[in-house]
Amino acid sequence: MNPASSESFHGPATVSRNPRLAQLRCIHCSREYPLQDMPAGCLHCADRGTSASLEAVYTQLPKTLHAASTGYKWGDWLPYTKGVSLGEGSTPCLDLPRLARELGVRQLSAKHEGMNPTGSHKDRMSVQAVSRALDVGAQMVVLASSGNAAVSAAAYCAAAGLRCEIATYHDMPAPYARALYYLGAQRVVFDRGFGRWEHVRRRVEQDGAFALTNYTVPAVGSPVFGVEGYRAVALECVADGCIPDHVLVPTARGDLLWGLYSSFRDLLHARLIERMPRLWAVEPFPRLSKVLDGAPLQSEFSGQTAQFSIAGSTVTLQQQRAVRQSGGGAVVVDDAGAIEGLSKLAAQGLWVELCAGACVTALARLRAQNDIEPSHHALLLLTAKGDRDAFDALA
Repeated sequence: MNPASSESFHGPATVSRNPRLAQLRCIHCSREYPLQDMPAGCLHCADRGTSASLEAVYTQLPKTLHAASTGYKWGDWLPYTKGVSLGEGSTPCLDLPRLARELGVRQLSAKHEGMNPTGSHKDRMSVQAVSRALDVGAQMVVLASSGNAAVSAAAYCAAAGLRCEIATYHDMPAPYARALYYLGAQRVVFDRGFGRWEHVRRRVEQDGAFALTNYTVPAVGSPVFGVEGYRAVALECVADGCIPDHVLVPTARGDLLWGLYSSFRDLLHARLIERMPRLWAVEPFPRLSKVLDGAPLQSEFSGQTAQFSIAGSTVTLQQQRAVRQSGGGAVVVDDAGAIEGLSKLAAQGLWVELCAGACVTALARLRAQNDIEPSHHALLLLTAKGDRDAFDALA
């Protein structure tokens, strides 16, 4: 039995659903569904070969941006106002004036999501998703991940008293595997990504497990209740007075990217910000950039990278929509460029994962192309701290 294993799987957390949460809506066809768990996304679009994610619909969002006095700080804007918690959120939005001068922008900020309890932005997803699992009486959470999402889900499931099973790769970096062991998660090992997804599918469809990540082919984003948790990142930025012109986001399937977009969109509609920041997906090899140039969305995009957290071969509609509707785009930064950016962040005292370093190089390229002007304010999303990365630039 793993150290965190328990004979009881009844979560200690009191869960409160947001009374404003009304239904779910497809981001493609706008079809609306009653509140339910639909980990494969919109059924209507899936039947037509246009796989699409869902988003939450709220009857009336707040007119102000005051933090809640109890429960989750930004629960009024999220599916759950109270639930399992490890003290996530309130990560710093740091000003980097020296790096701003070097890169030629008026202001440069960095939202340091590595300061979350398990060291990454994935805690934003886990807190809402695991609270949803408790709300529906799930006994086990299942997901496919070999990185930050695995560690985060394992920690939040342990806190909630839920079993957690994670489909991982054989070559999962040792720090992640060690964390899963001590957090009591069950690890199931595969050689191929699609094998992991098929395992998650079987657990959900045959055994009634609660899915924390997507498992469909073609891919959509992670299940809606978790993705909505990323909205809090934008809410915190605005509450802290950090309202950028551009946001650079390390991106695989675009869960974080969509959460930022939907939050900024709602803040704009509520007139709590004056403009929509342009969102830029930073990727290690051409995927979304090819789709934006006309390649089919549901293609397979091959490539090798040491940027472990944003590896993968698929593109989702949610990331395409987020960048297009915000006026942004995609920037490809290879591993050499990511290491260069990582070094620049380290010179500011910030030790983060490799793909977060790629954002610095992406910003430099956007400046060179005049997509970002000298008078602009740019925000870097530092997705995780750097102590678990598998790459070794000194090797």
